[in-house]
Amino acid sequence: MPEGSHVVLRANEIGALIAALQHRGYSVIGPTIRDAAIVYAEISSAADLPVGWSDSQEPGRYRLTHGDAPAMFAYGCGPQSWKKYLHPADVALWSAERSNGHFRILNNGTHPAPPYALLGVRACELAAIGLQDQALLRAPYQDSVYAQRREQAFVVAKQCTGSGPTCFCDSMGTGPKIKGAFDIELTELGAFNGDHRFLARSGSKRGEQVLGELKTTLAPAADVKEADALIEKAAKGQTRRLDAAASRAALERAFDDKHWDEVAARCLACGNCTMVCPTCFCTTVEDATDIAGTRAERHRRWDSCFSASFTYIHGGSVRTSVKSRYRQWLSHKLAHWIDQFGAHGCVGCGRCITWCPAGIDITAEFRALQETSHGNT
Repeated sequence: MPEGSHVVLRANEIGALIAALQHRGYSVIGPTIRDAAIVYAEISSAADLPVGWSDSQEPGRYRLTHGDAPAMFAYGCGPQSWKKYLHPADVALWSAERSNGHFRILNNGTHPAPPYALLGVRACELAAIGLQDQALLRAPYQDSVYAQRREQAFVVAKQCTGSGPTCFCDSMGTGPKIKGAFDIELTELGAFNGDHRFLARSGSKRGEQVLGELKTTLAPAADVKEADALIEKAAKGQTRRLDAAASRAALERAFDDKHWDEVAARCLACGNCTMVCPTCFCTTVEDATDIAGTRAERHRRWDSCFSASFTYIHGGSVRTSVKSRYRQWLSHKLAHWIDQFGAHGCVGCGRCITWCPAGIDITAEFRALQETSHGNT
């Protein structure tokens, strides 16, 4: 089948897809249920997928729901993103020991990860991976850990045929239609009417090879039309929007706006938004020794601009107030990221809305800042 041609893959062939990827040496990472949430973890078969499960999301609220339809990907963005595997939260940089008066480096901390096959990457998440590529692969400051994992990754993208209450990717131009590079693209069809199947196409030579091993048929034009209609409906169904085109100018005007104080009064500075965000990439380096001082380790770990110690320099922290930290986070996402990387740092996945314990909504806060800053001009 020529690369890029749409084919029909029956739902019961998803297990064969997983097996084909495993046969090639990939550790398949996909959605599964754990701790009352749909998370990304290693899966061994289609039985591990959240078949029939969906979720209910609102600001500060997440609940799993179960239905009769056998849909495999009918859920919104959960608490984890793919950066868990491409830009891991904890990386051992090196360890050392002191023995008999000598100091010895035990290793340099580089333990290559297995090649990952990422199953079910949404449009917004694919856009987020693209943003992390810009931040972590640009010479001369390329992140070697990310580079190794990213180069090996096999991406099975999933078109969204529905949108959740906290999604706003359409207004950010990042979804729900897949726009980035992928190896295989899937669109789930018919799960609710008894004709469960996937519209599939390859986006690379290796994707073409994997699809070629599966039982597929050439997709009729009606299936392609149905998929396009569902994706368009998902885009139109999004109730949250953000004026991306105006974000940079609006936030520059709003630097001293009083609304920052109102947000800070509700923000817990817990850092949840940065931990669940698929584009945040900030890290810190931590050293530790054992109590006898004979062994030392250095780790790189995720950090958050909501932490008071994040901007610590000799003499104290630069951003001592919650107001200044929230302003930094929002302004970086929607304004200064453009200066650095030529694009917004937000892809509209809505995770920061759902997983904020205070229910703070980035779209509502930006809209309030945009309106008051206009009033102050």
